[in-house]
Amino acid sequence: MFPKSSTPRRSRTPRALLAMAGVAALTAGLAACGGESLEKSGGGDGGSAKPGQGSLVIGSAGFTESKVLAEIYAGLLKDAGYSTSIRTAEARELYEPELEKGRIDVVPEYAATLAEFLNKKKNGKDAPAVASADADATVKALRNLAEPRGLKVLDPGRAVDQNAFAVTAEFAEKHQLKTLSELGKSGQEVKLAAGDECPQRPFCQPGLEKTYGIKVSGITPLEVGSVQAKQAVKDGKAQLLLTTTTDATLEQFGLVLLKDDKKLQNSDNVLPVVNAEKAGSQKVADALAKLTRVLTTEDLTELNKKVDAQRLKPADVAAQYLKEKRLLTK
Repeated sequence: MFPKSSTPRRSRTPRALLAMAGVAALTAGLAACGGESLEKSGGGDGGSAKPGQGSLVIGSAGFTESKVLAEIYAGLLKDAGYSTSIRTAEARELYEPELEKGRIDVVPEYAATLAEFLNKKKNGKDAPAVASADADATVKALRNLAEPRGLKVLDPGRAVDQNAFAVTAEFAEKHQLKTLSELGKSGQEVKLAAGDECPQRPFCQPGLEKTYGIKVSGITPLEVGSVQAKQAVKDGKAQLLLTTTTDATLEQFGLVLLKDDKKLQNSDNVLPVVNAEKAGSQKVADALAKLTRVLTTEDLTELNKKVDAQRLKPADVAAQYLKEKRLLTK
């Protein structure tokens, strides 16, 4: 599930790590959220739809990026003639079954993470991975798993939000680092600010050591991407931070991302997933494709920054983006 903190975005655990938890977290997630699995959000539009259309419920996870994307989806679908509302849930274990049942119609998702979630849901927590750094292969695997569940996976775009690693700008300049390969070749030992599960996760310490030859001297166990973790790297208590590619507050801490040049991380391209029966029409696909065609990773970072750093509301940020990109017909 997506962890939370006082700022919705900063403490979200990277999805490729999160997906490894699989369905085992379902019982705990349900217990934590009490009897109500989903809550209504203030976003979307409750007005009447055009004749021949209907109402659609957009699902959102409990972190900034998902909230903004859900608001953008709502705006696009409203523009296409649908009445829209937004419902939020903190965990994929909670909202994904609702999507299958048609209680949620549309969700902004991430290709690799959802593929692994559905893979483990079907084949067990020890099932071999189906996601990879190959975006096309990952989306194909996702569709093979989603379609039997009544889900339709729409086309992905360029925007990607996946695990990433950052160092201070000073450390990068001193050792002439722009990529994780260059960090490995430098021979520098680094302490890694990451979750305490990092030593067991293939996309974290084992992957850094095996793929890049990076010498990890230890783990500073802090919430992934949190202010505390970033501050630890800034202060030199750790040298490497586990975060995500769309982290909006790195600059505030003097941190820069190192490129994953050997593609350790899976392809977590952003894409819409819909309930095929209720929202599988070409009209819905065409409306959401307007965003998919223009959205970039840099856009996601900026959208997150406007909420997390500038404290703007997700609905206002979404409306501004739709206007700037001229995605609405009216």
